[in-house]
Parts: sequence; C-alpha cells; structure tokens
Amino acid sequence: MIQAKGGQAPSQARHPLSVVMSQIPDAAFETEEQHVGEVKQQSTVVASHVASHVAPQMARAKGSQHLSLARHSLSVALSATSNAIEERAVQLIKQPVPKIFHLGMFEIGRPLGKGKFGRVYLARERETGFVCALKVLHKDEIQQGKIEKQVAREIEIQSNLRHPNILRLYGHFHDRKRIFLILEYAGKGELYKHLQKADRFPGWKAAQYIAQMASALRYLHHKHVIHRDIKPEDILVGLHGELKMSDFGWSVHAPSGRRLTKCGTLDYLPPEMVDPKRCEKPYDEKVDLWSLGVLMYEFLVGQAPFEDTPVMTQRRIAKGDMTIPSFVSSEAKDLIRKVSSS
Repeated sequence: MIQAKGGQAPSQARHPLSVVMSQIPDAAFETEEQHVGEVKQQSTVVASHVASHVAPQMARAKGSQHLSLARHSLSVALSATSNAIEERAVQLIKQPVPKIFHLGMFEIGRPLGKGKFGRVYLARERETGFVCALKVLHKDEIQQGKIEKQVAREIEIQSNLRHPNILRLYGHFHDRKRIFLILEYAGKGELYKHLQKADRFPGWKAAQYIAQMASALRYLHHKHVIHRDIKPEDILVGLHGELKMSDFGWSVHAPSGRRLTKCGTLDYLPPEMVDPKRCEKPYDEKVDLWSLGVLMYEFLVGQAPFEDTPVMTQRRIAKGDMTIPSFVSSEAKDLIRKVSSS
C-alpha cells in the first residue's frame, strides 16, 4: 500500500506510464532504419554487380536467343534480390505485443474522492513506480443509471486529449464487475475546496486560472469537443498549482458544432439551455464560454452570479440578471460581461 504522511501525496511522479504505454522506442526505429538502409545498399551493390557482368554479355550476344537468355538472367537476379529485401523488411517491422492492463499492476492507496458512479483512489504502478489516480466505476451502477453511452463517450474523448490544463486519461481496463480508468494524479485536489477555503481568489490568481481554462477550452473547441459542465467541482489542481480540467461525462464531440441535449449544472447553464424561447434551438461551443464567465465571477466574488432557488436561477440566467460587486476591478467586470454576452 502507498504510505502518505498527513494526507500528502508522493512528491514526485515518474514519467506517465512511459514503460507501460510506450510503443516501439525511438532507438528501435533508428536501428530499423539502419537495417533497411543496409539492405537497400546491399541490393544496389548486387544489382550493379549483376549489371556489370550481364551487360557485356548482352552486348556481345548475337541473335535473339542470346539476348533473351541475358535478360532472363538479369530478371532472375533482380527478382531474388527484391524478394530478399521484402522478406528482411517484413521481419523488421514486427510490433511488440502491448502490455495488457490489470488491477494486479497497481498498489492501491488512499481514497481521493467519490462521485455518483465512481470512486477515485491514489495508486502506484508496481513496475515503474509511477503515481496515478485510479477511478473505479461499477458496471451495475452504470447500467442502473443508464449511462453506458455516456461513460464510453467520456473514455473515448478524454483518452485523445493532450493539454497541460486537461487531466490525462492514460488508459482503461475492466473486469466482470468494474471499469478502471487510469488518470493523471492532480496532487492538490479539487479547486472547489480551495475556493471554499479562500472565500474568493485575488484578482491575479483568478486571472491566471481563467487564462489556463481559456487555453484548455480553445484546445477542446479546436478538436470539436464541447465540455458542457464547467464548474469548480470538475476542476483539479496539479502539484505545481496548475489547473486540470476533468470529468468529461457530459462532453461531446460535435464536428458540426450544433447540439440540442440539455445537460450540465444549473448555476452554470447558458440561456440557450434554460430559456423556454431558445431551448428548442441548437447550441454550439459558446455554451462553454458562458460557463467560463460564470466561473470567473465565482472566482472573484465567491459565489455563482445567478445563485437562487432553481426557478429563480433559471429566470435570472434567461434575463442575464446579475450584479457584479464594486470590489471587482473594472477590467474584470468588462470581461465577465463580454463573455456572458457572446
């Protein structure tokens, strides 16, 4: 088991499952290129040798019979060389068998969090010592919640994302009862807890956080992914204080840029999803920008801008009814309003 003093996570993590996840190393490719180069060089020498001996014979040949025999000799020699090259090349490009993930590969440590359908544990890969987070989903709970497609979509989307402010999904595996997600370990936990402790963030810190989230969203939208559930509870903090966007359960890959499904958390929903006059129309990735504005407000003020009873929250969102306190800088106010009106 992983030992942690005072709840602190291991201070260092080795390279992200580099041993487990890697394909053929670069050195292997270099060696292969050298072999292929040697084979090509050998074939050139053989061809030149054959040509130097056969060409004079062809020149001296008198009559079609001699010329035909010379051509046949050259054809056989070159064919044999070509077959040797192909056979050698086939042997060189054999791929190693990928390692199959299983629970026995990991030492399981303390719990990191619990959600509606999953529990997350600190874990360490036995062979490399790499520290990660292991999210455990129970299949019967997924079936009861009828979220099979949602889980499959989450895994597919997150496993293809590579950004410093997006939590990595290194791999996944399953047994008869459970699904396991191998996730990047964000050592400083949920951003929501940091916000609760601080009440609200100073302007400089909020600016840094919003810049990181904006960078992550720009990357997502470039890949035609809409997150649809941005909130402090779904943002983690890495060991160096950097934000990590996580929980892609409501995310969707939408190349057309248009969606109709209403989902997410009420306080962060945009007018497109709550206004009866607009909710039947499709929306696009701008719903994430609205949530970014709400997040910015909450960072600076300490609470969501439309926080109220569920019915009143919906009405206030539809009208854009919010009051920005006077202690918020004029620049931040301007940015919140611009993002909210985009």
